[in-house]
Amino acid sequence: MRLAGRVVIEEFDCEALRDNPLGDPARREIPVYLPPGYDRSGRRYPVIYWLHGFTGTGLGAANYNPWVPSLPELIDRVIQEGAPPAILVMADGLTKYGGSQYINSSATGRYEDAVKELVGYVDTYYRTMASRNHRGLNGKSSGGFGALVVAMRNPQLFGAVASHSGDMYFEACYKPFFWKDLDHMRKHGGLEGFLKAFREAPKKPDDMMHAAMNSVAMAMAYSPNPESPYGFDSVVDPESGELIESVWTRWLEWDPVSLVERYAENLRAMRMIYFECGSRDQYNLHHGARILHRRMERLGIRHEYQEFDDDHSAVNYRYVESLRRLCNVLKA
Repeated sequence: MRLAGRVVIEEFDCEALRDNPLGDPARREIPVYLPPGYDRSGRRYPVIYWLHGFTGTGLGAANYNPWVPSLPELIDRVIQEGAPPAILVMADGLTKYGGSQYINSSATGRYEDAVKELVGYVDTYYRTMASRNHRGLNGKSSGGFGALVVAMRNPQLFGAVASHSGDMYFEACYKPFFWKDLDHMRKHGGLEGFLKAFREAPKKPDDMMHAAMNSVAMAMAYSPNPESPYGFDSVVDPESGELIESVWTRWLEWDPVSLVERYAENLRAMRMIYFECGSRDQYNLHHGARILHRRMERLGIRHEYQEFDDDHSAVNYRYVESLRRLCNVLKA
């Protein structure tokens, strides 16, 4: 991977994640892409923050892969093609069960606060344009969800946001899989046995990984309960499989298609909102994206939505669309 810019790996000691409930590390390795010319000039640069998807890491976003372009390669490309230069910071939201959704939870830790703390850290140690007008948030899948939600809740920090295949319309992306996940957990004797098996498995098969993501990590994010033996409330009854409506309602309160109305004024203040999804997404996220697009139109929120002919996997080649737009709108 030959870049015109360069990547620095920061050792970020995050106060917000210290003593988190899962015992995940508070120190995170954060790749920071510095654009061409950064080391030779005294100028300040806008910053784009990237939130990775479920089971990913900041380091993973920066890793070289001959078949799938990395984030540094992609932003390097758009800058070489003429986009204004920007710093790109690849955050880390990994947890023991795969992800945090970048929100604060008593079951996982304060990951929304961690993103905000990272902004302060980068502004301290790099020559940034430390203003919402020159700061953007971007991400894919769970990171696309996180980008939209963190940006709309923190307009004082972020002035532009982009999302690729972000989690939304929970009725379609999570709910259809609850009962398959429950059947898998029963193979391990229920939730407690499943959690133990997941932690100890030297190799985690796809059905185990999906159950951990869809029915454990999401419950930790959306329905935490410090009084529960597991730190969260399950969304279906472990014996009967009946949907627990009171818990499901708590999940739906975090759905971007619902949040858009609550945070409409904050979203109207964004300099740019861009989101997209493949038309064959395996998790039905294209339906959620279409609904979000329609609701934003109805609310008079300026945005751009694109749909492309692909699914959810290995769509890194699409990230140039958001990176180019963010570089242009966040420039000096």
